[in-house]
Amino acid sequence: MDDWIKAGWPAPRNIRAACTTRTGGVSQGAWASFNLGAHCGDRDSHVAQNRDQLCKALPATPQWLTQVHGTTVVRHPGKAGVELQADAIVSFAPGEVCAVLTADCLPVFFCSRSGDRVAVAHAGWRGLANGILQETITALDVEPAELLAWMGPAIGPQAYEVGRELADAFPEEYPAGFIPHGDRFLLDLYTLADLKLRRLGVQAVSGGNFCTLGDPARFFSYRRDGVTGRMASLIWMQSHPG
Repeated sequence: MDDWIKAGWPAPRNIRAACTTRTGGVSQGAWASFNLGAHCGDRDSHVAQNRDQLCKALPATPQWLTQVHGTTVVRHPGKAGVELQADAIVSFAPGEVCAVLTADCLPVFFCSRSGDRVAVAHAGWRGLANGILQETITALDVEPAELLAWMGPAIGPQAYEVGRELADAFPEEYPAGFIPHGDRFLLDLYTLADLKLRRLGVQAVSGGNFCTLGDPARFFSYRRDGVTGRMASLIWMQSHPG
């Protein structure tokens, strides 16, 4: 847990939010070593051992999701069980650990200023374009101005080359978030997410200074490696400050 990326935001004292790194687990080869993704080719036994180790640092087992680059948001069921198909999860109760898995896509954390609700969303370009952030804010059921958001580790704009057709997916943001690169673009997920959050009424937005592709010692990256593991982005409320 010492090498986890802690959320750098002015959240209430009872909020805990962090991203794991790739170090400290038992997975080998392309998944070395702290892979938490169960559907990326790693041995099931290694993923299970890594998840067991993760749980020792948490108040409860995370509620894992089957992520499909969609816009479905679920509420934490209270006791973590089978994976739910969704790309964001919210919680209104202390001790419920919300999680998404990433390896270049952008994890976006949310909490209320009063510390009584949290969420985390898996936001690749498809999710951003189709409304995953708006759906997460709606599910949190509080005025957007009462929310804080933090953007965790994702692929940086210097490394994310895309075709010009992606500009059509972001008519409200273009040309912001698109850096000309020959006959293509470098896509800035952080800028796109920041613009969307602020348009939705979330003004307290922070984070966005990582690059998963450019930091192989700490982060898995699908675009860099193809076959690779996944980091977990985790958020929960403690029952009391501390």
